[in-house]
Amino acid sequence: MQLRHLSMLLALALMALLFYLSHQPALHTPMLFSGQDKLLHAGVYALLGLLLLGAQPRPVNGYSGRQVTISVLLASLYGLSDEIHQYFVPGRSSEALDWLADTLGALIAVSLLAWLSRKRKSAGGRRAYR
Repeated sequence: MQLRHLSMLLALALMALLFYLSHQPALHTPMLFSGQDKLLHAGVYALLGLLLLGAQPRPVNGYSGRQVTISVLLASLYGLSDEIHQYFVPGRSSEALDWLADTLGALIAVSLLAWLSRKRKSAGGRRAYR
């Protein structure tokens, strides 16, 4: 199985897991510090964004801005749909700041990976000509 296909499969599995968890009336997680839930949102959607980016063809020169935009947009829209879904689940709430954390997590992670993929390619190209 190609890595792209595995990334898409894992992204879909994560989305299904998030839907399942969002449909639970309450999730009891211990609060260790203020803002913990926003950090958790950012981390999970960072992973989703990375999986969505990995599901796209990787150009020779690294991931493009278009691919970054598509990955972040898809993760953000899924985060928005998740917040809308939670609005209708008894015992759950919908928060714009959760969606913002989702989007920022995906944006930071995907942008960083795309930058590293381009940097790695340019560094590899310079070494080849030495």
